[in-house]
Amino acid sequence: MSASEQELEGRSSSAGGVAAKPAAGVAAPARKPARLRWVLSLEDFERAGRRFLPRPIYGFIAGAAETDASLHANRAAFADLAFVPRVLVDTSARTQAASVFGRRYAAPFGLAPMGASALAAYQGDTMLARAAAAADIPYIMSASSLIPMEEVVRHGRSAWFQAYIPGERARIGPLIERVARAGFEVLVVTADVPVPANRENNVRNGYSLPLKPSVRLGWQGVTHPGWLREVAARTLRRHGMPYFENMDAQRGAPVFSARAMRELGQRDALSWNDMAWIRERWKGKLVVKGILAREDARIARELGMDGIIVSNHGGRQLDGAVAPMRVLPEIAAEAGEMTVMLDSGIRRGTDVLKALAMGASFVFLGRPFLYAAAIAGEAGVRHAISLLSEEIDRDMALLGITEIAQMRPELLTWAAGERRPLR
Repeated sequence: MSASEQELEGRSSSAGGVAAKPAAGVAAPARKPARLRWVLSLEDFERAGRRFLPRPIYGFIAGAAETDASLHANRAAFADLAFVPRVLVDTSARTQAASVFGRRYAAPFGLAPMGASALAAYQGDTMLARAAAAADIPYIMSASSLIPMEEVVRHGRSAWFQAYIPGERARIGPLIERVARAGFEVLVVTADVPVPANRENNVRNGYSLPLKPSVRLGWQGVTHPGWLREVAARTLRRHGMPYFENMDAQRGAPVFSARAMRELGQRDALSWNDMAWIRERWKGKLVVKGILAREDARIARELGMDGIIVSNHGGRQLDGAVAPMRVLPEIAAEAGEMTVMLDSGIRRGTDVLKALAMGASFVFLGRPFLYAAAIAGEAGVRHAISLLSEEIDRDMALLGITEIAQMRPELLTWAAGERRPLR
């Protein structure tokens, strides 16, 4: 193997001679599938995913709401920040390990919940759970998974479940009882989906909920034979028609059934009063996802929530919603003892470190890992985790820090030279 090929395989680094050392448990497989040889960053997974996936499914994953304003704003918020590194610091003993809810993880990031993952990758949720467990990082299972939660939880050492909860306590109680029986330790309630978003890209790309058989959908399958063979045909042959398995205490509707929309329930009736009611009944850690307002962080703290995820749903709900990084410092200041986490827009190790510096103690990201699962299975997800971990390790050395707790606002400045304070 030539020197250039070794570099592409992640065995050397061009970062000034600083060798990246992945956190324990997150190393890539010894031999990666050939299709991963030129995947050098998380962005590369999306380009490969676009080729592999049928247009409706790729569009569902990649797209956001209306004009995609919030989607683009999420990336811009990270670009507006620049580093002020320290030099001549001994960083040889650096570690990126992070603790959340009393558990120490190998890295300060986890896999965000992603709905209907099994449409993009064969048994997508179990694949993501296994890869996260192998890397010793958390995976949040989505309520809109097509695989029963009881099956997925067996594959992950860190059990987090994300719920879309209707404002109907007769349905809430049995659902959280099922989640507890399954063995999940952390319940994440997504709060920013009172109604479905206006995702015009789904209509243009031919994606709908429920899925609607059509000539157009069939043609997309035929013209993407890898997906048709490895995901669609394999799923139907081994498991039959996919169902929404986890929206309620009982199995939901099949993906082609009109019942799927009716079973979502009256989410716009969900309120903080319901969250207080859930807090009384859920004995594990309780997290509210979708916080963007400082006042909501205060209410969550007063109601005894264990944590919040500052998020605009990856730009997929309210178009024009502020980027989480813009409001993270003020929310962190209001959070008190709550654990503050962030998602939306993270694609690089530098993004992770910027979020930590601005007040988050942990971050989550989703889309790149699902593309990785689609194009290369569990090996792809492990490779994606390894790439991000290696970036974080290298960036820590270049910044002059040995622990992620050392990421402070003093290591950042405004990229455009603004004089206003960062926090």
